[in-house]
Amino acid sequence: MKIDEILGEFERKNVRFVRPVFVDILGRMFDFTVPVDEFEDLVKQGKGFDGSSVEGFAKIEKSDLVFFPDLDTVTILPWEYKGMERRWREAIVFGYIHDPSGNEFEGDTRGLLRRVLERHRKIGDMMCGVEMEFFIFENDEFPIPTDTGGYLRSGLYGEIRKEAQMYLNEMGIRTEFDHHEVAGSQHEIDITYTDALRMADFVVLTRYVVKRVTREYNLYASFMPKPIQGISGNGMHVHISLWKDGRNLFFDEKNGISDLGKSYIAGLIKYGKDIQAGLNQWINSYKRLAPGYEAPVYLTWGIQNRSAYIRVPGSQRGMERAMRIELRSPDPACNPYLAFSLIHSAGIKGIEECLDPPDPIDIDVFHLSETERKRMGIEELSPTLEKALEYFRESELVRSTLTEHIFENFVKIKSAECKRFNRHVTDFEIINYFGML
Repeated sequence: MKIDEILGEFERKNVRFVRPVFVDILGRMFDFTVPVDEFEDLVKQGKGFDGSSVEGFAKIEKSDLVFFPDLDTVTILPWEYKGMERRWREAIVFGYIHDPSGNEFEGDTRGLLRRVLERHRKIGDMMCGVEMEFFIFENDEFPIPTDTGGYLRSGLYGEIRKEAQMYLNEMGIRTEFDHHEVAGSQHEIDITYTDALRMADFVVLTRYVVKRVTREYNLYASFMPKPIQGISGNGMHVHISLWKDGRNLFFDEKNGISDLGKSYIAGLIKYGKDIQAGLNQWINSYKRLAPGYEAPVYLTWGIQNRSAYIRVPGSQRGMERAMRIELRSPDPACNPYLAFSLIHSAGIKGIEECLDPPDPIDIDVFHLSETERKRMGIEELSPTLEKALEYFRESELVRSTLTEHIFENFVKIKSAECKRFNRHVTDFEIINYFGML
């Protein structure tokens, strides 16, 4: 939309404020607000802010950064705000961050994803959909469950899923499925596929909307990968396809998945350890990636196989529009711009190197013996963030994908997190050691 059309829509819907939105290197949402009368100036001149107050962005002596909106992302929030005597609406807008000289800021992961997608557009456009899993707890202080439902059955607070979807749909975010998940208090909302940049925006907005709706019920929604020991954790399965000239490049009418699609899979498997820290960026992420909880542990692929790192859904054979691969390792607490950049770079590398994936495995990988896995050449994902960072730090693929700023700051922040955790005395240590040592 053009600026005049946007302002006209603001006038008709009583939009009084616009909220620019961006994320830090870890994918956490930041925003500020400008009156609607200042929106034209925001478009023309951008809006400065203190980058030193955003972790991983800028040092205090070089802290000035400028936000410029991406007008294609302007979205009017579907709820009304109520003050003492006034009612008003607000709009949000994503955008890009520049330095004071007008250059693109190297710490902006949304800008990173845009450049990665443009760099590989000659091969095809990345389209994706996501499955957003989350828990609904009593409060934000301790993970107290709110129901004992299971997969597609029973459970409470389905109305939260429905209300969140209605809001998302009004914001132009199409949803296609919702249900209670495997664990008690666990829920899922699936977002219909679109281009990867907008999907990353949608992930950020879905987390925001779900948390807001849940808060209205005096409850708390958590996208933490593994908030409770002994039950399934939260994943964000990413469904991916490549398109060019209106054709799905992963589709082969005779064989189902095309050779190009297989090479993309092979790239994700070959570079799976390299990119893992960007897909599972928290110490807690690795508590989810454990046998027995429908989360991948081994770098394998299969048709319909839900224990595999990559699954090719079997119901799509013969359907070009539906043909896709499902990457099952990411979790919803990642930075989606960073994660999608790494995923696409690994997949494209597989195409450029003409890689062939190993044979698909259609049995539960966890039931194979260690000897069988070694014989089949099956590698294991890193078991900890500390180990994943070792591969991340040494990877040429990662370094060539990320800007030096993002790479250095991400590694620095995550390494410090690991050091803090290793020095922390946990409940496990108190329970197992305190009374006998």
